[in-house]
Amino acid sequence: MFKIANAALAAPLMLESLDLSHRHQEMLAQFSVFEAWQGDFSSGMIRLGDWSSMLHGLSAHECGLLSLLRCYDPKDRGHIIALLEQATTVSSSFCFSTTIMMPNGLCQPVFCMGQSSGVEKKFSGSMAGVFIFPRFTQEGSNQTASRDQAQAS
Repeated sequence: MFKIANAALAAPLMLESLDLSHRHQEMLAQFSVFEAWQGDFSSGMIRLGDWSSMLHGLSAHECGLLSLLRCYDPKDRGHIIALLEQATTVSSSFCFSTTIMMPNGLCQPVFCMGQSSGVEKKFSGSMAGVFIFPRFTQEGSNQTASRDQAQAS
């Protein structure tokens, strides 16, 4: 899945949708690890959180786009870079899903949703979004993010 859309929201933002009850947070955590990320067009750097860095197999919290793309399934890389390049030319929302090919041979599915902004202005612009790492084993993989690991942090 590789999608890009204009920056307008498809569904109206309702304040109730921002209020995740404890029950909803637990259910979301039961099925996934999720974490925000940010990108700065002027520096070309993407800032990841602890879980995103670890699950991408990266040792640092900041990386360039190519370092991030190298983690992904090779058949998806071209689509993802085209999607992100388009998002750098016009403020827009985007999403993609792929598989992280970890150095230890494990395969971790990942969903990414984000939004670019400020590209039409005089400054370079930025991106922000969220990575969602489902907690299930893909065929051919031995392990994915475990709930016990997430609760330990």
